[in-house]
Amino acid sequence: MYFTGYAQKTDRKLTHNLKDLVAGFEGEIGIYVHHLKSNRTVEISADSIFPTASIVKVPLLVGVFNKIDSGALKLNANYRYTLEREYGGSGLMQLFKDSAEIDLSTMISLMLTYSDNVASIWCQELAGGGQAINPLMEKLGLNETKVNSRTTGREKLWKQYGWGQTTPREIVKLMTMIRQGEIFSPRLSNKMYRYLKNQFYNERSLSQFPAYVATASKTGSVDAARGEVVFVHGPSGDFVFAVLTKDNKDQRWTRDNTAEELTRKIANTIWNHFEPKHEFAPFDLID
Repeated sequence: MYFTGYAQKTDRKLTHNLKDLVAGFEGEIGIYVHHLKSNRTVEISADSIFPTASIVKVPLLVGVFNKIDSGALKLNANYRYTLEREYGGSGLMQLFKDSAEIDLSTMISLMLTYSDNVASIWCQELAGGGQAINPLMEKLGLNETKVNSRTTGREKLWKQYGWGQTTPREIVKLMTMIRQGEIFSPRLSNKMYRYLKNQFYNERSLSQFPAYVATASKTGSVDAARGEVVFVHGPSGDFVFAVLTKDNKDQRWTRDNTAEELTRKIANTIWNHFEPKHEFAPFDLID
């Protein structure tokens, strides 16, 4: 666990550079950056609420592991998939044959690595739903991080924010707590973190760091909102950041979507600010 012994300090240069970078963005954007070793931060609408889209799968992960911690669930337990669970969007489970078996560990991996929606909805059920996950988030001090979908009493918020909601500061805090083993035992925390390190969708922020650098992350995308939270093990020290957007004018599902392009530029700016000796130039994505 990091302990600096002094209060967080605003990184004025990086804040200035990022504000210049996001000026003129047609939508709302929030950014929170924390360099853990130096305890420097950047806050741009860091406490505003944004849709999580698939980033909600990080709280779902914590919810599942809460059940594992209590003994109610086991990673090697098998479950039977039926076609009644078929659901659109990202993922592979919707292609499974009827009555195929899958264990919980594989389900979690699909939820996080491929952002599988079928696996994610199933994991949400196994975790006890939003009724169990939301109080857990509050217990962790994350009062604005909520599961809205399939959660009684949150229908209006589901219409406003979708599956889940959070703030840049809170989702960074959650990723940091997972990494530092502050939620469950070190053994369970390490297992959660290993799942988050394997990402199929690696062409946003992750494309802006050298391939040898270890990261853990989760992206989220719906028509009018694109977001990402990333924990980076940089040579000069770990840093973690979130970029969340909403009400985006550009709602295209293309790689040159404005919010996704901007996220890459933000990630590259953050990397080169903290790692000037390991400057990394952005390059064209591979078709």
